Amino acid sequence: MRGMNDDRVAEFRRLHSSGCFVMPNPWDVGSARALEQMGFTALATTSAGFAWTLGRADTQATRDEVLEHLRRIVDAVSVPVNADFEGGYAVDPAQVAANVRLATETGIAGLSIEDSSGDEDDPLLELDLAVERMRAARRAIDESGSGVVLTGRSEGFVCGRPDIDETIRRLRAYAEAGADCLYAPRIDKLEHVAAIVAAVAPKPVNLLINAPSTTVAEAAGLGVRRISVGGTLARTAWGGFLQAAREIADDGTFSRFEGLPNVDGLLGR
Repeated sequence: MRGMNDDRVAEFRRLHSSGCFVMPNPWDVGSARALEQMGFTALATTSAGFAWTLGRADTQATRDEVLEHLRRIVDAVSVPVNADFEGGYAVDPAQVAANVRLATETGIAGLSIEDSSGDEDDPLLELDLAVERMRAARRAIDESGSGVVLTGRSEGFVCGRPDIDETIRRLRAYAEAGADCLYAPRIDKLEHVAAIVAAVAPKPVNLLINAPSTTVAEAAGLGVRRISVGGTLARTAWGGFLQAAREIADDGTFSRFEGLPNVDGLLGR
């Protein structure tokens, strides 16, 4: 198993070295296997999509539930898997390091650590603390010998602090602290994307696309190396399910039960 994971980590690092690749986000084993069969070269978990499978809101899955989820996704596919590891499931840098070490043992090829605090009044962790947490994650990965790709995330545009200058300041600090890849979700202005790419170069940048706001080709032209979709594929699945169920509940009709995929044929019996 370790040899196979070494190969996946090496492949994941190679994908970050040039060009632009899409890393969609499955929410369970079935969606992971389907995406792999479509030819995607890497996958990423989604904290929101997984939490919804448990009947909870985003961020409400526990560390141990997430670790087991990572193992299942990794074991189901042969391509590299990046973990949405939220804030490391701790605030203290030493505990973040311990949790990151546990994550590296699941077979993942990459993971992200974010800087949100969960406090509505002060939603971003103080920068010095956020940097120390990134350094702790870097040390944990290095000590594990796993080579896992570390992504530093800044959440200002998610949690109500959409300041591009502060976001760039934080991403630069995370790059200096050892992050291999940088990521600021919910950035939707192309000039902001270009500014981030330039600010952290030559390190690669992940772009979240969760609306039809741009294309892979356009993102690649801006210098984006990696694209993910977060919980948006899971939301599209929920959208189809809720529309069909609501029609049954409200109208007693079943018009949406047409043109549906052969899931058994896709996944095999």
